[in-house]
Order: sequence, then structure tokens, then C-alpha cells
Amino acid sequence: QVQLVESGGGLVQAGGSLRLSCVASGRTFSTYTVAWFRQAPGKEREFVATISWTGGRIYYADPVKGRFTISRDNAKNTVSLQMINLKPEDTANYYCAADPKWGGSTYSSRSAYDYWGQGTRVTVSS
Repeated sequence: QVQLVESGGGLVQAGGSLRLSCVASGRTFSTYTVAWFRQAPGKEREFVATISWTGGRIYYADPVKGRFTISRDNAKNTVSLQMINLKPEDTANYYCAADPKWGGSTYSSRSAYDYWGQGTRVTVSS
């Protein structure tokens, strides 16, 4: 069992930066695939980025490529999402998700992840 807690959200102006963190409990977290998803008001939850347990496989959604960077520190049971050049359309609740398996071709699907955090709110003002 893994429990995930996100932090780092807040209010930032367009062009600004934020760093989100996902801290996990559970001694096997270092072997889990971890992803970030986001959900804007009135919209479906969408994939943002994912990282394999070794960090050797990383994928991003097209809207965030070049602006967001996912990374992990397995010694600290932490996965981070560095976000730069934020845009108003990045406003959403951001969720950390994890699964003991690599999702393969389904890595961007919500169904590929069994464990979810409660989310952290990111608001980008124009």
C-alpha cells in the first residue's frame, strides 16, 4: 500500500514557476512508476508527465513539453514536478499517481495508476 501527499501548489503570475512535490509512504515506492495528472474546473483529468522507477523512461504531455520537468529521489520517496513559464491554462488541481507496474503504451491513462493523492491546487493569473 502506498499513500501519496502532494504539496507546492499556489498562486503564481503567468511566466512564473512552481515546484510540486509528491511524497510517498511505503518502502517499495522506489520501484513504482509515478505520474502527474491535472484537472481544471469542468474538465477531465488529464495526463501531465510520468517517470519510471529508475527514471530511465520519462514522458510528457505535449502542452507541457519544454516547460515541465519530472524527477524523482527514491532515497526520499519523492517525485517532483518543476514547472516554469506557467500559463493561465495550466491552472488546475495537480494529482500525483503511482503504480507498481510500468504502464507501457497506457502510461498516459488514469487507469494505469492504482494509487492517487488528494491533489494540490495551482492557479496561474494572467
